[in-house]
Amino acid sequence: MTDPDLITLIENALVSVAPDIEGEEIDPAIPFRDQFEIDSMDFLNFIIALHKTTGIDIPEADYPLLSSVDDAKAYLAPKLA
Repeated sequence: MTDPDLITLIENALVSVAPDIEGEEIDPAIPFRDQFEIDSMDFLNFIIALHKTTGIDIPEADYPLLSSVDDAKAYLAPKLA
């Protein structure tokens, strides 16, 4: 999977749980919770959406590693290679 494809996958998963951010610019380096009004349930649903889309099991201990687009890309890329 290419980097742009992975970024699109991550952003689509985020928009699927927080549709009000669709069309907004997402800074890949800033944590989602610092950019948008995303609560813990939204974030959990984001993790679930990533799992459903990629098939990758994401243990709860790894959730903090997926807090931004850049973080999620760094976490998912090797698992999808």
